Amino acid sequence: MNARTDPAVLAAVQAMPEPSFATTASGISVPYVECGDGEPLVFVHGSLCDYRYWDAQLAPLGKHFRAIAPSLSHYWPAVDAFVQGEFSVQAHVAEMAEFIVAMDLAPVHLVGHSRGGCIAFHLAREYPRLVKTLTLADPGGPLQTSPQATPAALPPATNALRARVAELIEQGDLDAGLEMFVDSVSMPGFWRKSTESFRRMALDNALTLPKQFRDPLPAYTREAARDIKCRTLLIDGQKSPRMFRNNVEKLVEWIEFAERQTIAGASHGMNAASPGAFNRAVLSFAGAW
Repeated sequence: MNARTDPAVLAAVQAMPEPSFATTASGISVPYVECGDGEPLVFVHGSLCDYRYWDAQLAPLGKHFRAIAPSLSHYWPAVDAFVQGEFSVQAHVAEMAEFIVAMDLAPVHLVGHSRGGCIAFHLAREYPRLVKTLTLADPGGPLQTSPQATPAALPPATNALRARVAELIEQGDLDAGLEMFVDSVSMPGFWRKSTESFRRMALDNALTLPKQFRDPLPAYTREAARDIKCRTLLIDGQKSPRMFRNNVEKLVEWIEFAERQTIAGASHGMNAASPGAFNRAVLSFAGAW
């Protein structure tokens, strides 16, 4: 999950399969859960999340695919979060590529949400033989629509707020830091109204936020999007924040074999708020290839 995911709509986490672990070529032990048989469908979560974020997808889509949800390094349930190497988008791209190879899954149907959408986007660019189809749900990151001397960046006020959030979290005041961050990217009072399952997951992953702030997401460009050669589905919510809808609008234009699906009435957390519609969109798309 990334900025503006609606935690209030995340249902209580159901009983999930027991996690397994895959060791990558770099020596990282990747925890994952899976359900079902068939062609592999791999999910990549966003910030403040882990494999639990895909609870509403595993069993339903596991009826049609081998649905697999890993947790990225540094995220729950890793017990050695501070010794598993670099925290960065590029490191997570390489890690997920190595995970797919270690599990002998290629080519996979790859699904990424928010920050995980950025990771999935670059995985498909850099390791095209590993990806059969690509689904990006509200992919996170800045959008660069014209050549610029400097890369697209966040506004100074946003960076100042994030610096304060990182300070609170690193001082151990997790609840205050998460409240400031979540409320700033949704609305005042949102954190306090969120479900227990979301709060638990966010608290479990709070220490990743300062790391994430120090590694800004790369901007989407027309040139980068042209490197995506597989069939691609762009999903947004009807009520998703404009920044995500802008990304979807441009990427569906820039990626050669792309189509778009908008989930009616949903916002950024559309896979949890409207799991039936989200799962049908993924099944209809990935199942056709």
